[in-house]
Amino acid sequence: MIEALRIDLEVDCPPAHAFATWTERFGQWWPHGHTVTGDPDAVVLEPHAGGRIYERTHDGREVDWGEITAWEPPRRLAYLWHIRRDRADATDVEITFTDRGDGTTRVEIIHSGWERLGDSGRTWRDANRSGWAGLLPVFIAACTSTTTTTPTTASGPRQEPTP
Repeated sequence: MIEALRIDLEVDCPPAHAFATWTERFGQWWPHGHTVTGDPDAVVLEPHAGGRIYERTHDGREVDWGEITAWEPPRRLAYLWHIRRDRADATDVEITFTDRGDGTTRVEIIHSGWERLGDSGRTWRDANRSGWAGLLPVFIAACTSTTTTTPTTASGPRQEPTP
């Protein structure tokens, strides 16, 4: 068994806002450098169990990234994650949003299921650790931002698979 990635962070907003930022505003804060095409027309998270996570290109093609497996607003979200992989190789992402009682939220992410990737599981896990490290500062900023613009530039070419 390959150890899960466990990430804890704090955001300066209540859980309902953090959950809504991750889900309802997903396409507004998700960096284009963390997509398959690098320049999608839209990044979509369908807000329900069984919903898809995908990007839509400018010509209308859809590239699947994952599927929602648990939808419990505003405290829990889980999904299968298979960006750049076959769905059979999907890993599991679970995100919980916990009220800290002071207007902030503890966000806990558990990314597991790496053994489904066979011999490349550890490599993908390590690459995703870097992916999360590049993604989460953008999410944290979006939690406190009053703007809702879609990011149009990436910090550079995407070098590894990302969560």
